[in-house]
Amino acid sequence: MNVNILIVAAVLSFGACSKSDDKTTTNPPVEDTVKTGFKTLDYLYSISGKKTLAGIHNREPNSTPARWTNEIQKTTGKYPALWSGDFLFQQDNIDNRQLMINEAIAQWEKGAVVNIMWHACNPANSEPCGWDDGSGVLSELTNEQWNDLITDGTELNKRWKARVDEICVYLQQLKDAGVEVLWRPMHEMNQGKFWWAGRTGANGTRKLWQIMHDYMTKTKGLDNLIWVWDIQDFGSLASDAVDYYPGDDYFDIAALDVYDGSGYTQAKYEVMVKAAKGKPIAIGECDRLPTANELKTQSRWTFFMSWSELTYDKNSNTELQALYSANNIITLDQMPGWK
Repeated sequence: MNVNILIVAAVLSFGACSKSDDKTTTNPPVEDTVKTGFKTLDYLYSISGKKTLAGIHNREPNSTPARWTNEIQKTTGKYPALWSGDFLFQQDNIDNRQLMINEAIAQWEKGAVVNIMWHACNPANSEPCGWDDGSGVLSELTNEQWNDLITDGTELNKRWKARVDEICVYLQQLKDAGVEVLWRPMHEMNQGKFWWAGRTGANGTRKLWQIMHDYMTKTKGLDNLIWVWDIQDFGSLASDAVDYYPGDDYFDIAALDVYDGSGYTQAKYEVMVKAAKGKPIAIGECDRLPTANELKTQSRWTFFMSWSELTYDKNSNTELQALYSANNIITLDQMPGWK
């Protein structure tokens, strides 16, 4: 969920200091024959440098988990190729997580890419929780609490894993149904307003990501997850891409959330290409969408995911129709299917 609206005054413009000095990173060749063990990921490798998947997030309520996907179809005549949902944090949305999972299965069966995120409650506090009441999603952990969280066997560590266990039940359902998931937890790692984010260093945010990755893949056996590492386009992007890098073995896709108002600059693009080290890159969230021409120039973006209602706040129907009908944009009717 975009929190820039809440902190826009604190966002710095993206200046020359964040521009990559690697002049060789623009559109390096990507092999079409990459075999990752995931049909979805192989497909993203195959289109990288050529075309971009259209996607939209379906924010709360989980009782209508395809609302914005359907809205795009009404506007453009086409369904997005990527559907996205969220486990969320309020009681009613927790109660309706199963409806969201059912929609994920239905979307997969239609041939869509499935993306799921999780605005998780602060593990030091109760669940369900609020958004910005000081103890919910936008809240803090003390340094002592953080150290407990990342230390195996502490009460806070066990409490966090118990909440992850609840999510794993649903992800196991998707595994059993043969659904691959672009799994995007702990998004916007460099966004200090989230309780999980904004901590640099080996024992900071990336440490919790590594713990979560190993717990879900090795302990829980969820081998249907494609891990999407995600940061936001602050003025510190170039250094953030280094400071929050989770490790070569801890992500499959590098995603950027584009909200700072400066748009899809070449500097941002090259930072992400460099950070991904040959892996696919994507626009993890955005309000203002890129144009088809921008995506032809920055052709390594494998998908974009606009944020629900912000899609319509920042883009006209005419602009959406032009983008969704462009020859370098893939919509659901053009997907190959997963059978």
